[in-house]
Amino acid sequence: MRLARWKMMATSFAVAALLSVPAWSDTDTRHTATPGTLNYVEGQASIGDQTLTSNSVGTATLQNGEVLQTENGKAEILLTPGVYLRVGSNSAVKMDSNSLLNTEVTVNQGEAMVEVDQIYHENNLRVSQPGADTKIDKTGLYAFDATNGDVRVFDGKAVTTADDHNITVKKNHQLALQNAKLKSRDFDKKEVTQNDDLYRWSSLRSQYLSDANIDAARTYYANGWYGPGWWGPGWYWDPYFSGFTFLPGSGFFYNPFGWGFYSPLMVWRAPVVIGRGYHPFVAGNRPVAIGHGFHNHAVTTYRGGYGHTNGTFHGSAVHAGGMGTGGFHGGGFHSGGVHR
Repeated sequence: MRLARWKMMATSFAVAALLSVPAWSDTDTRHTATPGTLNYVEGQASIGDQTLTSNSVGTATLQNGEVLQTENGKAEILLTPGVYLRVGSNSAVKMDSNSLLNTEVTVNQGEAMVEVDQIYHENNLRVSQPGADTKIDKTGLYAFDATNGDVRVFDGKAVTTADDHNITVKKNHQLALQNAKLKSRDFDKKEVTQNDDLYRWSSLRSQYLSDANIDAARTYYANGWYGPGWWGPGWYWDPYFSGFTFLPGSGFFYNPFGWGFYSPLMVWRAPVVIGRGYHPFVAGNRPVAIGHGFHNHAVTTYRGGYGHTNGTFHGSAVHAGGMGTGGFHGGGFHSGGVHR
């Protein structure tokens, strides 16, 4: 009896959510993302003579040779699908190459952070700064400080070329370019994550993008019958969050900040919120509980007959409906095999 009642409630929520999915306007569906697309801005920022505002999101693009300059403000730029460039206050970043295969930027002033949620062997992702050039090889989180001459790797691996030397910088290590002897050393990650303004801002932006991912994953799957639809891994516009988010090709993963990103195949029916700390989704023929990473605080949102809760996911992997799911911090993630 109890099982039958649960199934009835789950079905009602799913039907209500699918019926409530909006038919987006032509204006919403015309948004397309290429390397250099502005995805968020706050405060004072500009590209050349163009002052960036919230209306610039999704339309302004940093072209080759152009410089994004911030004063008392910050900006988020999309690079290849699954890679975000975040620029701190009083900073300047130049786009050297906005090709999907060769994506290169230079931090001329101040600081920038690069979050890499997906990267392929064919991608040549590089960040330069005065006196050094860094190639990013793995998914992870990377910080570049042109003012103080630092390269910092929170997660992942990079190779920095400076003074004709190649120095590998691994997880929880940094390279101080001003030192006479170029060698990567560990750093106090806890102190940085608690006090670094750009890190904390990037973490918050990452959480918003995770929320947008769940909304977009469900909506694009349903809209496939009458709207824009989902065609594989890549950037997808979500009008409710007024920006792009990343949808993986299959399963789900946790990004370097610990927030979850899900494929439409994982959330093709609406989640039912039961208690705290997890999403029961229907995947294949059975419900699967998946959460928003390793953050143990609940933030519930509700719109159109469905909700979702940020909570904690227990376990390193879940296999549901034939789809293997894992994360950057356990089991790895390979999204769909689609190269964009």
